[in-house]
Amino acid sequence: MLLVTDKILYSLGHHEKILKSLEANNIKYTVFSNISSEPTVKIVSEGIDVAINCKADCIIALGGGSVLDTCKMIAAGAKLQQRNAKKLLKKFLFVSGKTLPIIAVPSTAGTGAEITVGAVVMNERGVKVSTVVLGLNITYVVLDSELTVGAPESVTVFCGIDALSHGLEGCIADIQTSEEDILKSRECVKLVFENLPRLISNPGDIDARQNMCLAAYYGGNAINKQLAGYIHAFAHSIGALYHIPHGKAIGLCLIPIVSFHKNICKDKLAKLSVYCGFSKETDDEDTAVSRLIAAFEELLKTCGFERECEQLDKKDYKKLVNMINADSINYSPPKTLSDREIVLLLDEIRKGR
Repeated sequence: MLLVTDKILYSLGHHEKILKSLEANNIKYTVFSNISSEPTVKIVSEGIDVAINCKADCIIALGGGSVLDTCKMIAAGAKLQQRNAKKLLKKFLFVSGKTLPIIAVPSTAGTGAEITVGAVVMNERGVKVSTVVLGLNITYVVLDSELTVGAPESVTVFCGIDALSHGLEGCIADIQTSEEDILKSRECVKLVFENLPRLISNPGDIDARQNMCLAAYYGGNAINKQLAGYIHAFAHSIGALYHIPHGKAIGLCLIPIVSFHKNICKDKLAKLSVYCGFSKETDDEDTAVSRLIAAFEELLKTCGFERECEQLDKKDYKKLVNMINADSINYSPPKTLSDREIVLLLDEIRKGR
């Protein structure tokens, strides 16, 4: 058994209960805790070496998105006996017979990385590379709200809004999926609306934290089954260019992009509004969508988000258009935007409309 965690969680001793449980059941283990805030190809290579050398047959991933993504690559590399992690950084990595099994124990509630098949790792040039691990074997996910207690409010808020966007984009995606997956995406959005404000006023609310963990999990399912959309394409690009935290970038992009889509997928947004309790089934779709957008605006206000993105500079628009187009190729938005529409939305985000 290989337990992987990060330096901070290790220093706080959050791994100790897991080790005691393993010892009580006579399970041999090795601990790898050399993970910082950004997973790198060097760290992944170190982790693969540890996994191969200790003959790990399972990995326990304890931590946030960095740990979880690192473990996906370790689980793949160890199964393939590929110690050179650089050879694993490709768009699609196929592992025949599945990776080593992973027990995912997320310490944050937002990314959904505990269930998603994608992993983002920084290569030797410092560029983030996204890899989809085909054959990823996440056997169990443990949602423990107590691990999120003590997180700074900004982390709770940014992760929560990220989870919200995953569910929202799942609801409006132009892709065929099951009714169960649609319901999970709607429930993700509803859970964030109901519980994130509770945590802002009372950070110790364990029930609210557990609900946010569940929202993040449902949001991860949306990424896997329904993919993301333009909220993420814009947020990834703006965040990368101006070094804005992902959750903050999502908050800046959410209202302008949802407002743009309100006439494209009005029926889906109206159904989401009814599900979240912002409108009734007897309301017309325009009213339902307006109330949903108003609820998004109120939530972002409660979370302390700014409306304007002052960093956005018109001279960067051409570069951003190319970045957004490249990113959105991997998604399933309700409509493919033209370059002109992307520029118009960049203006809306810059001005905070």
